[in-house]
Parts: sequence; structure tokens; C-alpha cells
Amino acid sequence: MKKMKLTGVLAVLFGMMVLVSCAEEGVIDPVLDASVNKLEFDEEGGDMEISITSNSDWSISNQASSWLQLSQTAGSGGSTSIQITAAPNTTGLTRSTILNITAPNGQDRRITVSQISTLYPSYNTSPLPPDATGMGSNAVELAAKMHLGINFGNTMESPVEGEWQSSKLTESYVKFVKQAGFNSVRLPTGWVYSHLSDPDKMEIDPEWLERVKEVVGWCVDNDMYVILNTHGDWGWLENNVNAAMKDSVNAKLKALWEQIATTMRDFDEHLIFAGTNEPVVENAEQMAILDSYHQTFVDAVRATGGRNSHRVLVVQGPITDPNKTYNLMNKLPVDQVPDRMMVEIHRYTPAVFTLVTNGDVDWGKMVYYWGEGNHSTIEPDRNATFGEEDEVIAEFLKMKQKFVDKGIPVVLGEYATWRRTAATNSNHLPLDLEMHNQSVDYWAKFVTHQAKEHGILPFWWEIGFMLDRSNNVVKDQRMYDAIIEGYNQ
Repeated sequence: MKKMKLTGVLAVLFGMMVLVSCAEEGVIDPVLDASVNKLEFDEEGGDMEISITSNSDWSISNQASSWLQLSQTAGSGGSTSIQITAAPNTTGLTRSTILNITAPNGQDRRITVSQISTLYPSYNTSPLPPDATGMGSNAVELAAKMHLGINFGNTMESPVEGEWQSSKLTESYVKFVKQAGFNSVRLPTGWVYSHLSDPDKMEIDPEWLERVKEVVGWCVDNDMYVILNTHGDWGWLENNVNAAMKDSVNAKLKALWEQIATTMRDFDEHLIFAGTNEPVVENAEQMAILDSYHQTFVDAVRATGGRNSHRVLVVQGPITDPNKTYNLMNKLPVDQVPDRMMVEIHRYTPAVFTLVTNGDVDWGKMVYYWGEGNHSTIEPDRNATFGEEDEVIAEFLKMKQKFVDKGIPVVLGEYATWRRTAATNSNHLPLDLEMHNQSVDYWAKFVTHQAKEHGILPFWWEIGFMLDRSNNVVKDQRMYDAIIEGYNQ
């Protein structure tokens, strides 16, 4: 165990002076002083020493005797040193207690004792000195090199790679995407529920680490920029931004990123890490907890050293919602290297147009028609009534003013909409099909263009509707043309 000592010299001297003064004046005022009012143990536990000064008897009430031991719990007048011993904390949660010191002279004092925990072993077993080779760009400079982006979605984050797609990722597909005009890739990746070789230790399957590294390598070798994240994984982080789960989520996040960062450490600035995906945060209290997750992510990556000491990192706004990000995200993690941070948002507004395709929902009817000049007179009840051009511009302007203009690039990590076709939505086919297709094209073009106009990096959420991964061809030429035109407009 570690040996730590807090002498509290000033408090002891003060207490002795009070006792002497009272005795000289013949007045006995009640005295009870403790040298500290707070003790903080690390996860390994250990010993700390405090002093109690009193001119009467005193006693200490300890409600945490299962993990906290005191060398003495009662005493009389004078100054007394007490050793406090904390056992190792393997619970995965921070624990705390209050030691109540009381005396019959009417005085009482409190000492708050807390202890952090490490649930998993450290995977930062081979840290390297900082290495700036190939890492010369700060976040703004790197963003200027990143142009049109695309997601390799529903692939590396599925329980088994490719089971939600027509195939696994291939090097030929990476080259096809690059030739199609995308020089940046977002690689959503799952780690927790299907790829742990030892869940009790949060140990990632080494074969999975190497597979992800292989895909990243294909992209980097083709001069593509890659954002690698810890994706949804059924919400182990995203749905647990709360006080009850804060410690265990931070422990998982630290263990994961120590392994990911160490494995990917040798890639140059073409590789960017993103801490999570869409953390569910609704208020300032939850935002403070998300801030702790972001800090854990940054600290874990930087601690591995090498090129990771200079790597650009991405942190997510609350639910990656532009408005919530504007209102709640008021600080970035503390970072040892300046100007290496980006912020991520997503946009699927209005969701009844972009996401809801299989029937009306209790919070809204499906929308088939979106944007100026694209509202239908045949089916007016399916026209968009919110979330159109003015809201897109307003949201992106907020991101520009709060982050981009201050030298913090913003990543539009996901945005997309889908067509209702006879093949995919036969039960919910728009009556004005050409106007619907025109709306989809216009949404893709408009959002892409406005992102670029506001200095935001767009990454289209592609899961097989636009591109045929098996044959490396464009499936939806209209959608592809709209995205390309929107970016180059």
C-alpha cells in the first residue's frame, strides 16, 4: 500500500496555542479541532494521518468500518495523532463517508473521506515519449485538408462485421469511395458487446483490434482521413450519462481507449479519434457528467504517448444535437496540447422526413415533401411544417459562431435522408413520388452545401442505400449527384 501523511502542523499549533491561552486566562473555552476536513484516497488505499486537538474527551463515529480503519476512535484533552487506513477499492465506484468527531463540551467536527476506484487493469503498459512526426497539423489545419466525408455505417459497429450489410469492408471499396470523391471517412465501431475477449477486464479481442487497424490502414494508405470512434454498442455510455453510472462508464472508457490508442498509435495525422457517438444529455447536470467522459477519453489517449500526444480528437455535443450543443456545451476537455480538438454534431431534422419511413408515430406523421418549391398539392398533409431551410441555416450558424469562428472545427458526423420506394416502402409510398424524390435530392444537396458554407465538415451516413458495396458501384445516382453538387456548389 502507498504511505501518505497529512501533518496538519498549523492546526495542531493553533490548537495548542488556544489551550495555553485559555489556561493562562483561567477561562476554559470549549476546544475541538481537526487538522483536516477532507481526505481523498486513491484506488490502492493506504494510510493517512490526522491530528485532533481538544480540551475535553472526544470520540469519532465511523460508519465505513468495512473499508476504513482508524487507529484510535476516542481520546482526551491535548493533541492526538490518528492513522486512517483505507482498503483497496475494487468496486468500480467512488465511495465516501463522513467521520463525525464529537465532544461533551458541545463541539463537533466532520471529516469527509472519499476513495476512487479502478475497476479494470491499466492497459497503458507501453507509453512512449511524444512524437510529432507526421502530426504537424492542428485541428483547423487538418480540417482544411478534409473535404467531403462519408460513413462506413452499419458495418464495424454491428455485432458481426458486415451482417447488417451486403459484405464486410474491403480495400477495393475504400478505393472506390476515394475515387467517388470522398477523402474523409467516419468509421463507427463497436467494442463492448461483441468484441471483448475478457469482459470482466474490459479487454478487447486482439484480433478485432487488428481488423480495425487493417481497415484504418487501407484508408490512410489511400490518403484518406479517418475518424474512429467508440460507437453506440447498445448504449453502454450513451444511455448512462448519469451520476449512478459515472464511475463505471469512465472506467470502461479509460480501459477501451488505452487499448485502442495504443494499437493505432503509429498512424499519422490521417487518423482522428472520437470519444463516443450520441450521448443522451438533456441538462447542465448531465452535461457535467459528459464533460467527465470527454476528459477521460482525452487523458487516456494522451497518456499512451507517441503520435497520440499530438493527435486531433473529437468530442460530441449532447445527443449531437446542434441546439443542445449550443446551449449546454460550454467548455472542452483540458488538453496538454493546444488546438487539437473538434466538436461533433449530427443532423436528421425533421426526423419524420429523414428517419421515420415505416408508418406514422405517436409524436408525428411521416413527411414526404421538404423544402421550398417541393411541397405537394396532391398530398399536402405530408408536407414538412418545420425543420426546413431556415432551421438548417440557424443551427449551422450557431455552430459557426460558438466553435468554428473560435478555431474549433465542427464535424457533421452523421446526416442523411432516405427515399420511399416501391421496393423498400410499398405500404407507405408517396402519392407524388417525383416531388418526394426531388425533396430527398434537395435535402441532401442543401444540408451538404450549408455545412460547407458554415465551415462544418459533412459526413454522409451511408449504409448501402447510395453505394453498392458488393460491386463498388453507385446505386442511387440522384442522391450521389446531389451530395457532390451540394459540396461543390
